[in-house]
Amino acid sequence: KMASEDINKLAESLAKTKVGGGQLSFKGQSLKLNTAEDAEEVIKQIEEFDGLEALCLEGNTVGVEAAKVIAKALEKKSELKRCHWSDMFTGRLRSEIPPALISLGDALITAGAQLVELDLSDNAFGPDGVRGFEALLKSPACYTLQELKLNNCGMGIGGGKILAAALKECYKKSSAQGKPLALKIFVAGRNRLENDGATALAEAFGIIGTLEEVEMPQNGINHPGITALAQAFAINPLLKVINLNDNTFTEKGAVAMAKTLKALRQIEVINFGDCLVRSKGAVAIADAVKEGLHKLKELNLSFCEIQQDAALAVARAVEDKAELEKLDLNGNSLGEQGCEQLQEILEGFNMAAVLGSMSDDEGNEEEEEEEEEEGKEDEREEDEEEDEEDEEEEEQEQQLERGQGQQESLTPMIDTQNSTPVPSPPVDVATFLAFPSPEKLLQLGSKCSVLIAQQTDTSDVEKVVTTLLRISSIFKDEAPVKKAVHETTDALMRKAFTSATFNSDAFVTRLLIHMGLLKSEEKIKAVPSLCGILMTLNHMVQQDYFPKSLAPVLSAFVTKPNRAFESCSFARHMLLQTLHQL
Repeated sequence: KMASEDINKLAESLAKTKVGGGQLSFKGQSLKLNTAEDAEEVIKQIEEFDGLEALCLEGNTVGVEAAKVIAKALEKKSELKRCHWSDMFTGRLRSEIPPALISLGDALITAGAQLVELDLSDNAFGPDGVRGFEALLKSPACYTLQELKLNNCGMGIGGGKILAAALKECYKKSSAQGKPLALKIFVAGRNRLENDGATALAEAFGIIGTLEEVEMPQNGINHPGITALAQAFAINPLLKVINLNDNTFTEKGAVAMAKTLKALRQIEVINFGDCLVRSKGAVAIADAVKEGLHKLKELNLSFCEIQQDAALAVARAVEDKAELEKLDLNGNSLGEQGCEQLQEILEGFNMAAVLGSMSDDEGNEEEEEEEEEEGKEDEREEDEEEDEEDEEEEEQEQQLERGQGQQESLTPMIDTQNSTPVPSPPVDVATFLAFPSPEKLLQLGSKCSVLIAQQTDTSDVEKVVTTLLRISSIFKDEAPVKKAVHETTDALMRKAFTSATFNSDAFVTRLLIHMGLLKSEEKIKAVPSLCGILMTLNHMVQQDYFPKSLAPVLSAFVTKPNRAFESCSFARHMLLQTLHQL
């Protein structure tokens, strides 16, 4: 009979190896590993773990020195298959991340590991961070890779291109060895890949051909990038899941994607929510759904500016989809009648249960329809001009980013009757707030911030909100204006947040209503452009007076798809990034 202590030992070693599928996890322990000493316990556990197949470092922060010694321990772990390395560089400088990744990657290569999954999501490594695992991706350690997850890494266009080139290289080298890379899952949401990054990756996908899930939401991709992806997806016949939420398809991208969907037989999940597919695009997608896609489980076309008839076409298309669990058409323009008809069509198929909430429907009022009619003629001409316009839009957006965008302020001329120039009267706070312009704010002089804060009753939340919106409306990325806006905002908001009578929750609620991000009972006209307030918030949330507890609420509403963000995606991304790092 075995001694009880031997039995304990055996049980312990069995528990360590097999039970967790060979996984060693330090998940969420908030370990701050800077030096080699800091990492001693982690190394000891790695070394003592026989048959290590998965290592989870998520929710810790690993510095360059610690990464080196952890890497050393991994050099002997040839059975390692899964690296769960998301969110493991919290609070690190960008310059620290590539060397840490290079050490770890080199160790896996040395060990002769054959990875199945590499997850580096939620590490803000930026474009140069991709260089940190580029060598690993091109090495035999990744010839066996099936899942690559890089969600929310700030790769940008540059990083997307480096990544695409590395994947192509990996495919080429692994094919030469007779075992071509067969990647199944690719995740890269929230990376600002834009058209160029998406197009580069599409080339890699087209070569690989084995993809089953692709998730690239919130990447600022427009129709050229979407079309490139669509063409690549068509040569990946095993695709089950496509999530491109919150990119901008427009009709062109949607029609290209619909054409691809006709070729794909295994599709289970389509998430094109907040992708502006519009009615024409929705009809094309409905057509593809009707013809095939018998395994479809989820179809999300929410917040896409789809009118009633197109939405009903989508509903009719799902008639014989026996697997369908969820159809999301919320946030489109069906109107009450349209929503009822939608319900009836699905009830007719005995599928009423699949329809998600329609509570955010934008309505389709008679007046809107008349405007539509007038717009139709223009639209035909617009289609031809669209390409040029896209380029112009990009140009304008870049100008805004460089801060050369001309602020169109609604400043009325002081004296319209008299054509001779009138000396403008001295500016006071009231004139500025009535008709804000950058010039007026600068004319108020260095005291402007104090004056405005003094004259605003901060116990009145509504007053504070409207004053803040007026100040931020003139925001320009030019030194004097930017400085004046920041200083004025700081004086006003510091006074408000430090005053005992100021209700900061009510403030956020009213601000969101005025920004058009939150529905309210009363009719409130949302501000015409969100660029200024988003850029101003980006400054404000970083200041000591701003209560950190308000950040999650702001973050939730700025993350939520909304058409108001279309013209200021750069400002929105900036703010989201800042909030994420708070």
